[in-house]
Amino acid sequence: MAIALDRSRALFATGLLALLLTLANPSLVQLNGIPPCWVVLWLLPWAVVEGPVAGATAGIAMGLLLDALQGSNLSSVPVLALLGFWWGQFQTARRPLERSTTLGLLALLGTLLLNGSYALQLYGRAEFSRAAWQTTLAQTLLTAVIAPLMCSLLVLFWRRISPQYLQPRSPQ
Repeated sequence: MAIALDRSRALFATGLLALLLTLANPSLVQLNGIPPCWVVLWLLPWAVVEGPVAGATAGIAMGLLLDALQGSNLSSVPVLALLGFWWGQFQTARRPLERSTTLGLLALLGTLLLNGSYALQLYGRAEFSRAAWQTTLAQTLLTAVIAPLMCSLLVLFWRRISPQYLQPRSPQ
């Protein structure tokens, strides 16, 4: 029971940190005023370790919270749910997803899909601008640069506290 409690606290704390970083927009990690996609950097390791159902659920929850914080008419829920489900498929892969370059590539694709969906939603409302695609490109590149280190560390963290990865200790 103590493991589940620690895991739920870690989930809440890290998810809240991802949302706070999205709001705070720290200038230390920006590319021409555009921050990385913190939600993608959080969702990718969580889904890889916990599986497709937990990934899709976390994607829906983070998407709803992100949409509420942004206050725009653009929705991130469907894309984040699909990304969480897709990334969760790697949990049962023949070889575990551990290479940081693979995590960086998946974060690049996830950010491109998320921001691309925003740009397409703007295009559908005839509010399309070239700046939307420039923002997509900058955020995608920055997220891909940060992802190998950050996602690798989070994958190790989630595996360390996940019950399915805990090995029973033998009595000595």
